[in-house]
Amino acid sequence: MSKVAFVTGITGQDGSYLAELLLEKGYFVHGLIRRSSLINTDRIEHVFSNKNLILHYGDMTDGACLYSCLAQIKNLYADMSVLEIYNLAAQSHVKVSFEMPEYTADTDAFGVLKILEAIRNNGLSKVARFYQASTSELYGLVQETPQSETTPFYPRSPYGVAKLYAYWIVKNYREAYGLFACNGILFNHESERRAHNFVTRKITIGLGKILRGESDRLVMGNIDSLRDWGHARDYVEGMWRILQHDVAEDFVLATGEMHTVREFIEKAFALRGFNIQWKGEGVNEIGYDLTTGRDLIFIDAKYFRPTEVDLLLGNPTKANTVLGWKPSINFDELVRLMVDSDVR
Repeated sequence: MSKVAFVTGITGQDGSYLAELLLEKGYFVHGLIRRSSLINTDRIEHVFSNKNLILHYGDMTDGACLYSCLAQIKNLYADMSVLEIYNLAAQSHVKVSFEMPEYTADTDAFGVLKILEAIRNNGLSKVARFYQASTSELYGLVQETPQSETTPFYPRSPYGVAKLYAYWIVKNYREAYGLFACNGILFNHESERRAHNFVTRKITIGLGKILRGESDRLVMGNIDSLRDWGHARDYVEGMWRILQHDVAEDFVLATGEMHTVREFIEKAFALRGFNIQWKGEGVNEIGYDLTTGRDLIFIDAKYFRPTEVDLLLGNPTKANTVLGWKPSINFDELVRLMVDSDVR
């Protein structure tokens, strides 16, 4: 029996780690990539030579192409008893979603509906196991702490609202059509492959530029928001485990620990010999190196979101007990790995 997977968003952080994991497990991995005039496959170049990796051009806003991709896969593997589908594609930047709300909805909400319909219309409902990349941003203005699978949602961005539609349409197709469809509500997970405009990577790239003399400062937004941070490599294993479970269910994946952006900055800079202290308040707050007195961290209100999410803390008890999943890379190790990568 062929082990087959279809991964949308395969060129992203999570998609690249998931592709590695599945290829190591002997899967035939089909990936959806968007056509671009610039190279957008950097994260998966190291697995290009694997004969079990097959890439398809497409987009989550194009239902016809999603149908065609699944039809091709169906025709290729006559002995396929299970097709694992991981929908990781999204407009995934929360702040950008305020600037591109329609595109965010088209991709993150209606794109999920289109791929679910492509599964049904290809007659794959009995074969497919579908994973939807949900997000802790669903909780937004949190109603309880920590947040679990039963915590009420209160999204605070067009991104969060679009993902809320996706979450519920997945549950609806599971209950209405018996589709093996699951939501993984993943809290913040970072890595050396995180996109440069996400806050953790912005910090480690900024540190590298300061050390190389390319910049004299790091400019940030809200540094007091609290997040539950893990490493993406651990979280893609959790995705895989969700689809190996006997029953289609939704799971929170998280570390159960919170840290501020401020703490991430302090730990990252400390790894390269800076002792960051703070002076001033609000947008006038400055982080300086205690040893040299050098001002390094500045605040700019333009990086604040129109509606902030102040804290996110996941309760991973269900994933721990039902799936046997636990993250192996802690916060300090995550920061070290990202700093080592970006200041080389």
